[in-house]
Parts: sequence; C-alpha cells; structure tokens
Amino acid sequence: MFSLILIVFVLILIIYAVVGSIQIVPQAHAFVVERLGTYQGTWGVGLHLKVPFIDRIAQRVSLKEQVVDFAPQPVITKDNVTMQIDTVVYYQITDPKLYAYGVVNPIMAIENLTATTLRNIIGDLELDATLTSRENVNTQMRATLDVATDPWGIKVNRVELKNIIPPAEIQNAMEKQMKAERERREAILRAEGEKKSAVLRAEGHKESMILEAEANKEAAILNAEAKKEATIREAEGQAEAIMKVQQATADGLRAIKEVGADDPVIRLKALEAFAKAADGRATKIIVPSEIQGLAGLVTSLKEVAAVSKEEPAQEDLNPEA
Repeated sequence: MFSLILIVFVLILIIYAVVGSIQIVPQAHAFVVERLGTYQGTWGVGLHLKVPFIDRIAQRVSLKEQVVDFAPQPVITKDNVTMQIDTVVYYQITDPKLYAYGVVNPIMAIENLTATTLRNIIGDLELDATLTSRENVNTQMRATLDVATDPWGIKVNRVELKNIIPPAEIQNAMEKQMKAERERREAILRAEGEKKSAVLRAEGHKESMILEAEANKEAAILNAEAKKEATIREAEGQAEAIMKVQQATADGLRAIKEVGADDPVIRLKALEAFAKAADGRATKIIVPSEIQGLAGLVTSLKEVAAVSKEEPAQEDLNPEA
C-alpha cells in the first residue's frame, strides 16, 4: 500500500514538472530565464520548454510602450520662484536582460532622474521663460533621460510637463497681468473700431460729394447740349425761312418774266405797292425816282380827266353860248 502511494506521488510530480516546463510567451512580451541562478537566455514570443527544477523564469517583461505619471516636484527658477511641476514619461523596454539586471526598481530610478534633470533645466530659466518654453524643456529632458536609461535597457520616447503650478501670489499677479492685457486689447480693438468707423464715414461723405459733383457736371453738360441744340434748330429754322422767302421772290420774278410783263405794268404794280405803304403809320416815305415820275403822270391824267368832266357841265349851264 505504501509503495502504491509513493508511485502515485512520483507520477504527480512528474506530470507537474512536465506541465510546468511548457511555457508560452505572449505577444509583446519577453521572459528572462535563469539556469541555476545564472542568466540562461531571453525567450521571445512562442512555445518554450524549460528544464524542470533547474531553469526558472527570473522576470516577465512587457515590451509595449508604458506611461508613468510622477508626482509634482518642487523646483526653483533662476529668479528664485518656487513652483511645483509634475511630469509624464513615456518609455519602452528594449533589452529585457539589461532591464532585469541593470538597476533595482527602474521606475523609481527614472522618477529620481526626472526630478534632478528637471531641477537642473528649470534652474537656468526665469519664471516667464519656464511658462513659455515647455517644448524646449521637454526636448532637453527626453534627451537626458534617454542617455541615462540606455544602460538599463529602457528607451525614453517622450517627456511632457503636465502641470506647472506657481505660488499663489504669482498666480494672482499673473491674473492681474492677464486682466490688464485683456483690457488693453479691448481698448485697442475699440479704438480700431472707432477709427474704421470714422474712415468709412469720411469715405462715404467723399463718395457722396463726388457723385453729387458728377451729377451737377452731367446736368450742366446736358443743359449746354440742350441750349446748343435749340440754338442750332432756331438757326436752321431762320435759315430755312430765309431760303423760302428768297425762293418765293425768285419764283415771283420768274413768274413775271414768264407772263411777259412790260415796263408800264411793273411801274403800275410798284405804284400800287407804294400806295399800300402810304396807308401805313410811317411818317416818312422815301419815293423812288421812277415812282415819282409815274406819280406825276398819274396826277396829270387825273387833272385832264377832271377838266374834261367840268366842260360838259358848263355847256349845260350856258345853252345859249
């Protein structure tokens, strides 16, 4: 009975040893293996077998990028201002062997190294430069930490300043300065707005006067053109009237020539025209010499006619004679 129990116990040990010797390394991980306390090798991803009771896995290492957030650290600037700054470090294990045997508690080592490096960098900067030079501080810290952690099998990818907390009195002064700056910008914007408004009003008045002057100019031009056109039309009408009168006179003379009027007829017509002119209100009449002779002839004829009429009358009164 005892031998049976011993056999069962041995079988259980053998099964446990066989099962325990089969190891599977997951993705993005590495196992550091020791044999009898000495570094034997680093297992990568996949299935591995170890010698029971001789080999052991000293450390399981994650090869993924990791993030660690360190507590705020007190630092002093060049102008003797004490502030609190907390940092965030992004790192990745590149050599599992160096990570396992390089330094005890690597995270604490990185934290202390970050604090000392940050104090060195901020100590060379004043308060205003510290608040506005985060990118430069991040770059310097990453370079320094990457060089320092290289023997530990760690690569520092990024370092970020998460918060910069100045003292309360500095914060109050900064708030007052920010308020004054905002008020200054507000005054500048208001002045620029008033300036633009005045400029726009002046430009509008200028354009209005220009348009008014152009309108007056066009009106004057149109009036001048209208007067010019009226004068031209009036002159053309007078010229046309004169031409028609001349044409009528020429037509009259042509008609007289065509009917063959002799000189006595023309003289008689002239006398009729003179008689009509005499009937007017003119106080002075200039009589042509031709008409004067014709008038004397007419007067003589009238006298002869009058004498011839009186003689028969006298004969009737003296029948005896």
